[in-house]
Amino acid sequence: MITIYHNPRCSKSRAACDLITNTYNSANEATEIVEYLKQPLTVAELKELNAQLGCPVHEMIRDTEAEYKELNLADPSLTDAQLFEALAKHPILLQRPIVVRNGRAVIGRPPENVVTLFA
Repeated sequence: MITIYHNPRCSKSRAACDLITNTYNSANEATEIVEYLKQPLTVAELKELNAQLGCPVHEMIRDTEAEYKELNLADPSLTDAQLFEALAKHPILLQRPIVVRNGRAVIGRPPENVVTLFA
């Protein structure tokens, strides 16, 4: 199963979906596309996703969104728990797309990053 956390308004997210569908998913694995702005992830789901990504929580956060500045998420004293809460309450902050396959995940920026899940 391939899961893509997707924002259809994002060109990088659309490009990653296209690459998976047309190039990398030659075995026709089942694919679930989650529009995370319509179906926000819970804190527990975000923690699981973070474990699959294997990166600091901050790398999951888009620092170009207005909410990032409004919530002062650059503050180094914020805990991971606080960052997960911010992501759960403000899903626009989640990096996109994030692709999960076989228990591993990558952020598809650039979209070609997803190839590592199929190598």
